[in-house]
Amino acid sequence: MSNNKKCRTLIFYKDYFEKFFVKQRKKVKDKIIWTFELIEELERIPETYLKHLENTEGLYEIRVQLGRDIFRVFCFFEEGKLVVIINGFQKKSQKTPKKEIERALKIREEYENEKK
Repeated sequence: MSNNKKCRTLIFYKDYFEKFFVKQRKKVKDKIIWTFELIEELERIPETYLKHLENTEGLYEIRVQLGRDIFRVFCFFEEGKLVVIINGFQKKSQKTPKKEIERALKIREEYENEKK
């Protein structure tokens, strides 16, 4: 997959995502990295891997599943081609917890404020 031309670039905002990532076991890290590469390289990303969160202004979740474990990594687009990765968590319930969405929105706001 890796010698394809990239459709978009992922960047990581501060260390929010890294704090989550370092705690994961190797198989989970590999799957997350694989999913990130897919997002960078595919022109159209299936909703299985990237989905807009309802009732949010442009907040997306990158969806990673390994066996029964489900992980979500929040991100948003900047200038269409740049995907800013903000934070991740392991999903334990059907719905994405409101507190995780609120945290992601706070981080995004922080990002926007720093850009000004």
